[in-house]
Amino acid sequence: MEAAARRRQHPGAAGGPGTQPGASSLQARHGSVKADEAARTAPFHLDLWFYFTLQNWVLDFGRPIAMLVFPLEWFPLNKPSVGDYFHMAYNIITPFLLLKLIERSPRTLPRSMIYISIITFIMGASIHLVGDSVNHRLLFSGYQHHLSVRENPIIKNLKPETLALLQTWKVRTPPGSVGSGSLGRYVPFFLILFMYFSGCFTPTKAESSVPGTALLLVVPSGLYYWYLVTEGQIFILFIFTFFAMLALVLHRKRKRLFLDSNGLFLFYSFALTLLLVALWVAWLWNDPVLRKKYPGVIYVPEPWAFYTLHVSSQH
Repeated sequence: MEAAARRRQHPGAAGGPGTQPGASSLQARHGSVKADEAARTAPFHLDLWFYFTLQNWVLDFGRPIAMLVFPLEWFPLNKPSVGDYFHMAYNIITPFLLLKLIERSPRTLPRSMIYISIITFIMGASIHLVGDSVNHRLLFSGYQHHLSVRENPIIKNLKPETLALLQTWKVRTPPGSVGSGSLGRYVPFFLILFMYFSGCFTPTKAESSVPGTALLLVVPSGLYYWYLVTEGQIFILFIFTFFAMLALVLHRKRKRLFLDSNGLFLFYSFALTLLLVALWVAWLWNDPVLRKKYPGVIYVPEPWAFYTLHVSSQH
């Protein structure tokens, strides 16, 4: 009798008729979604990582090489070059692959941030396309890539001087700084990769391993990011992203969460990139010409500056 009286006085207790079913079901559903996200582990995305690495090598790294290989008569200087078409394809395929990568994340990521980052990336990559196109024509007009912008004879003789504004979109002035197009391209690119990386954790230690196919892709992936960091002059952005990833790994490890195969692949690729950048800087540490072009505290020469100075000038 006393128990029945208490239930009548407190109808919401013990799931009585006063309980709000909508609220309880919403909490249960919300909790189950979080539990599912924590327990779910994505398999290694071999197809996406392979396509991503391939298109980076062909459309980004291979772009200036294609401009050297294809005859100039096929692509006159008053028309888009073969590199411009490569860049257009890169600007379409890369955002698509990034979106597909985000779709496969086992963790729900903030959609608004993803969409803004993708839009900013496309805008920055498009500005970068204009800068690269201008840079390509300057190279054929006598622009010396191993010299700074102000020291280049073609820029000194540019009339009117206001036309030098074209260089601020992509070419770094002073050396080591990043142009507007490069910032718009690289900042959202690394932000998207970091957001994806934040969802690559699993509570199961046994699932924290890299398959053999992933190890085969680590070398070309890390080598491409080395090119991206050095040629794009984005070492500060890269090292900030890498240490943010490292801090996240250590923080999650205290909660007994471990990187899954996709997270390990991305982390190993960035670690290899850091090693390659260190070896690259050590190799060219005492180069007097490149030292003059990159006089700042952070000395990271561009590969194409090395090419124009030590390779093309010898022929």
